[in-house]
Amino acid sequence: KAGLAANVSSPVLLLGETGVGKSHMAGLIHRYSGKPGRFVVVDTVAVNENLLESEIFGHKKGSFTGAINDKKGLIDEAHQGTLFFDEIAEVPATFQAKLLRFIETRQYRAVGDTKEKKADVRIVAATNKDMNTAIKEKEFRQDLYFRLSVLKINIPPLRDRFDDIRAMVNEKRQWLKGKEIGPDFWDILFKYQWPG
Repeated sequence: KAGLAANVSSPVLLLGETGVGKSHMAGLIHRYSGKPGRFVVVDTVAVNENLLESEIFGHKKGSFTGAINDKKGLIDEAHQGTLFFDEIAEVPATFQAKLLRFIETRQYRAVGDTKEKKADVRIVAATNKDMNTAIKEKEFRQDLYFRLSVLKINIPPLRDRFDDIRAMVNEKRQWLKGKEIGPDFWDILFKYQWPG
């Protein structure tokens, strides 16, 4: 699925439980896309809501208290690459309209700037939340969801991916430190729930 997503320039929405590998999948999509720019991660939970717009779009000197220099945003850092919004459902409603506009026009304005800029950036977003519930409860804009989910990939949990469990064990076989795999080994691993 990463290969398919890599070959289109539309936004991608990755859905799945915590720990299923959404960030890893986003990195693979970027790597296989052949885009020359960087893979830049927006950790939406860690960025202060009041600073999110400045963090993404940048700001001009003097645009707010503490803006002592011009600052490039993460969109500039990801030019000709991929901007990955980890936990997109946590983006505040005040910023969602601005992100929607950027996705539709590829144009944005740094905080405190009067000029519009353009950026060639592929958007990949991920969440572990039920987006239909978030939309019904007015926590997430439906129009932004539609723009982000042009290509939607549901990543099942590891407990449902026996081939991946087998591949992971074989790849990390040195962790067994020379021990042999017993007759019940695979059965135990396949029955384990793999939380997180």
